[in-house]
Amino acid sequence: MCGIIGIVADSAVNQLLYDGLTLLQHRGQDAAGIATADSRRLYMRKSNGLVRDVLRAKRLVKLEGDMGIGHVRYPTAGSSALAEAQPLYVNSPYGIALGHNGNLTNTEQLRKQLESTELRHLNTDSDSEVLLNVLAGELHKSGKAQIDSEEMFRALSATQQRCQGAYAVVALITGFGVVGFRDPHGIRPLVIGRRSRASSGYDYMLASESVAVEASGFELMRDVEPGEAVVITAKGELFSQQCAPAHGIAPCLFEYVYFARPDSTMDGVSVYQSRLRMGEYLAKKILRNWPDHDIDVVIPVPDTARTAALELAHHLGVPYREGFIKNRYIARTFIMPGQVERKRSVRSKLNPISIEFKGKNVLVVDDSIVRGTTSEQLVQLARQAGANNVYFASAAPPVRFPNVYGIDMPTPKELVAYGRQEDEVAEFLGADRLFYQDLDDLKQAVGGNSQRITDFDASCFDGHYVTGDVDEVYLAAVGNMRSDKAKQQDIDQGDEDDELPLG
Repeated sequence: MCGIIGIVADSAVNQLLYDGLTLLQHRGQDAAGIATADSRRLYMRKSNGLVRDVLRAKRLVKLEGDMGIGHVRYPTAGSSALAEAQPLYVNSPYGIALGHNGNLTNTEQLRKQLESTELRHLNTDSDSEVLLNVLAGELHKSGKAQIDSEEMFRALSATQQRCQGAYAVVALITGFGVVGFRDPHGIRPLVIGRRSRASSGYDYMLASESVAVEASGFELMRDVEPGEAVVITAKGELFSQQCAPAHGIAPCLFEYVYFARPDSTMDGVSVYQSRLRMGEYLAKKILRNWPDHDIDVVIPVPDTARTAALELAHHLGVPYREGFIKNRYIARTFIMPGQVERKRSVRSKLNPISIEFKGKNVLVVDDSIVRGTTSEQLVQLARQAGANNVYFASAAPPVRFPNVYGIDMPTPKELVAYGRQEDEVAEFLGADRLFYQDLDDLKQAVGGNSQRITDFDASCFDGHYVTGDVDEVYLAAVGNMRSDKAKQQDIDQGDEDDELPLG
């Protein structure tokens, strides 16, 4: 999962891009980067690390220009190599920088076409570099010294017809403007906002989440539609066009469960309200299956589970308490490469408040259970703090399948629910009882009041891949790249990469 942003304004955009990326930092903590452009030149800074570390003031001021894009990354196929930090750039034609959130499912097919037929050199294993070169190749076909909006949409249409899978993209074309486009299923999110200029017209912003738009002082206009492309010229002109046939709106359910900030609205759905409903539905399930429960207190795993846990406690009629204190200087463990590192960081990330556990039957609520690493250690921490019984609840259903659309779900054998029934997962975690959200309830919690959403990407829960092109061979290939062994090898290689000049 990654975060992207693009801005065209009537003044320097470097600070706006920095602030926007900071608001999207939760979507990726592995690398960050910004590319800007004036009328003749493109400027770029990117590296591994957090936004605040990569884009220090002395580097930020050198990113000149009134249009630009930004990206925060965590790797979706195991690679943390510096060369794959985004934005990615090609100098021909025009000078193009691109940021991508998602994952293409026909990368290898496109790679062969680009290298053998179109004679384009690819320097990384990144599907984002493939996407960039597809776009560059289509723009090159125009044969014009300067691109116009009509030719831009032709190139974007051809790019979207060739690329399969999940993608939300922003691209900066030197001397022209910023473009954004979204896959035909709308799996990955992208919104557009505007603010009035002092003279006339508007500044425009594209971003992964509405929070980056609204907190930056822009007005949220709408979501970019599935299969739609948006063009914002350097003059501040906005154009949009349906460039690929839409297949309804099927956003990723895991966005609402875990990744998105609660103060964001995505495809017309408030993330906060959807998480409240997750807690309500989960409470109803517990009451159906265990009407005479002996739960004394509900304790969330900070931060993502708080909203669901609060509503769950309300419907159960038991107290809600903060029982775990979070060290906010530790990265999100779900997106941390390597199982050993994840285990070590959980202990340093969360510390229990003993008085909230001692002598009580505690229901610990988390947003989801993926590998089980965090959940197992939280159960141990609760027992060590003196809990009589430790029950565990997940606001999401069992995760039994990998996600191939831009979330770094591990191989099936590394998923704690793979091949296990719920009581077996509870035993593995050391919990006295375990409650999972039902998938139908989760879909209702997110999309029940939506007039836009027609379906969901729930592949990590039900194994159904909405693009229809994912088979066992593809899953096996993705599994090889995403295994913890592959990640550790990449970490070792990344240590060497970090010694390269950063520019």
